[in-house]
Amino acid sequence: MRSPASISSVGVDQPGVSRRRPKDAPLSLTVSRPLLRPARRLPTASVVLAGVFAGVAVLCWLAGWQPGVDTSVYRSAALALWHGQPLYDLLAAPPMIPELRFTYPPIAAPLFLPLAALPNQLAWGVLAMASSVSLGVVARLTLVRCPWIAVVGVLAVEPVWRSLGLGQVNLVLLALVMLDVLALRGSRFAGVLVGLAAAIKLTPLIFVAHLAITGRWRDAARALGTFAALHAVGAVLLPADSARFWTEAMLGGNQATRNSWWGNQSLNGLIQRLSGEASWAFAAAAMAALVCLAGCAVLVRALHLRAEPVAAVLVTGFCGVLVSPVSWSHHWVWAVPLVLLLARRGRWLAAALTAAVFTGGSFALVPQDNGVELWWTPLQALLGNAYVLAALAGLLLLAVRLALTRTGTTGSGQADRSGRPRR
Repeated sequence: MRSPASISSVGVDQPGVSRRRPKDAPLSLTVSRPLLRPARRLPTASVVLAGVFAGVAVLCWLAGWQPGVDTSVYRSAALALWHGQPLYDLLAAPPMIPELRFTYPPIAAPLFLPLAALPNQLAWGVLAMASSVSLGVVARLTLVRCPWIAVVGVLAVEPVWRSLGLGQVNLVLLALVMLDVLALRGSRFAGVLVGLAAAIKLTPLIFVAHLAITGRWRDAARALGTFAALHAVGAVLLPADSARFWTEAMLGGNQATRNSWWGNQSLNGLIQRLSGEASWAFAAAAMAALVCLAGCAVLVRALHLRAEPVAAVLVTGFCGVLVSPVSWSHHWVWAVPLVLLLARRGRWLAAALTAAVFTGGSFALVPQDNGVELWWTPLQALLGNAYVLAALAGLLLLAVRLALTRTGTTGSGQADRSGRPRR
């Protein structure tokens, strides 16, 4: 049985190429340049879904319902910016939850200014519509054809429905990164979208390294330049907030160095929970993150040499959420292209198992909140750390598969076509 987190057991058909593979050829996540061209047309399902969310937003506005907790954070930050108030104090614009703070870089706040002109319900609707369109973009970049079930089916994945419900930007950032790395390759604008995504939320900054590792140095420089330029603008426009972000809010906003809440599905969250928030836990998490980064860099390079760009992107995406000090469960949107690719190759069991893991159902089976995560039993720890453990298992299996394939290739290379060993 394949691991639900395995990202090495599927592939995407190339136009004009037979689907039959040699017995000794590794199954992979390959994607050809022509496959990416349909990304210019959105699946009908994503457009209809955006329309549905527009209607729901209007209904919520008329009824006085308040969806979109995280949208209210973005909107409150934009209002604070508009009124000249500090971004990283407690924000009070209704329906703001007092305990929540704005934790994004200051340059992100101006991008949310259009939301400040709308009621919170309609602002949530705008982000939900943008996320729906982003799902369509991701599906087009992943599949040759995108039936309704592809877009609608991934709504069952917890990072998707929670991001939509909260009014988060995770799916938008996912689409920006995948468009840049996969569809803009060779373009003069390649790297710009990665830089923009990283300026809004720091985690996509890992794709600057991805571009460099895959030999796209100019794109990496363009991404880093875009990121630096936007933050320079933020420092000029908002010097006090910029200084406070880099010295305090970046790690302090979500108690990043010591966050053992079950929703923190990162290496740091895992180690914090298992250690009972020991004094050495964050240092151990930092070391684990370095090991993860090094291992994933090797995997990305190996996949790049095998012309498997989608697999390489997935490795980097999962690595990013693993090594971030705080990765809420709804940050794991990289499960979406993984599930779609598995389904596209007819790996229905693997796709179903992966989707089952990322529905977040295991979290409902464990006690939560008020520090009870520190006292989980071994079984509860297995269920409560499902995303982290599944991703680590998938990356490990991929590394083993690549190593075995390389060994087999090296061995077969010692013989000529007649089967005799080369001298």
